[in-house]
Amino acid sequence: MTEHNGAAPALRVLVVDDERPALADLVWLLSAQPAVGTVDTAVDATEALRLLESAPYDAVFLDIRMPGLTGLELARVLARYAAAPAVVFVSAFESHAVEAFEVAAVDYLLKPVSAERLAVALGRISDAALPPGDPPRAADDLAIIPVEAGGSTKLVERDAVRYAEASGDYVRLHTAAASHLVRIPMSALEEHWGNHGFVRVHRRYLVALRHVSELKAESAGGYAVLVAGVQIPVSRRHSRDLKDRLVRAARRSAAK
Repeated sequence: MTEHNGAAPALRVLVVDDERPALADLVWLLSAQPAVGTVDTAVDATEALRLLESAPYDAVFLDIRMPGLTGLELARVLARYAAAPAVVFVSAFESHAVEAFEVAAVDYLLKPVSAERLAVALGRISDAALPPGDPPRAADDLAIIPVEAGGSTKLVERDAVRYAEASGDYVRLHTAAASHLVRIPMSALEEHWGNHGFVRVHRRYLVALRHVSELKAESAGGYAVLVAGVQIPVSRRHSRDLKDRLVRAARRSAAK
């Protein structure tokens, strides 16, 4: 990092995008941010790697769809650096969000990027730059899902989701306030959220155990759960695991 107006160290940033108008827009937005000191640019991965070998950067803002190496491929190269810069993906498409977080991206921005959303990403970059002696940053388990709504990007926190419902190639995330359609495989959510209190109860449903209020036996011999007042079917192959997990959760709660 470099000193910025004599205040706290400011970020040295590299922006990589083969679309020059988008590149110029992001440079303009970054230059206006107090947290940013230096902004360099590259129009492809080859130029980006040359710059990265000549100077250290705190963060790289990467477009995903580029000729030659894609942004995802370049991020995997950067992950092998001894002092890897934080990676923020900037894309017009939300379909690569899961892959982005699987390569430990700090954030995923949808074009056009707003100054407010950019400030959030810069805050995450600063938080990730932990000094020696601090505990290492945990890998991102899709704790925050970016969703496009009404021309703006909203951030849905994992802990706000009550249940997820498969809908074709998409998943609908249900929170107390709304539901959000995202292009993420249900299997990816099950893998990443399984250690955070979510359990698969049906091929179409993943539920947060803390929001399960009742397990009901159906007249046909199956089961259903009530999640925040919504009845969700439980498939036979998931029923035993669900009952075991609910019992264990109840015992842990009683022991407190």
